[in-house]
Amino acid sequence: MQIEFDRDTCIGMFQCVAEWDGFEKDEDAGKAVLLDGEEADSDTFVAEVPTDEELDAKFAARVCPVDAISVYDDDGERLVP
Repeated sequence: MQIEFDRDTCIGMFQCVAEWDGFEKDEDAGKAVLLDGEEADSDTFVAEVPTDEELDAKFAARVCPVDAISVYDDDGERLVP
């Protein structure tokens, strides 16, 4: 499973941080940070989600108020949002 985070869209509500340890706060920038994320495009980061953390990653994506987080299965099908 893969997670994609559009940091430009993020508005810094940090709800994702509360749901999954794969995100942390960057209070200086007022945005979340996807830990271990690799930059795929300008301000878009992707990371593999460990199997035992998949449910938490999905919750993190679902609670994002601006849909800055997407989750994809191993076949590339978008699961969330």
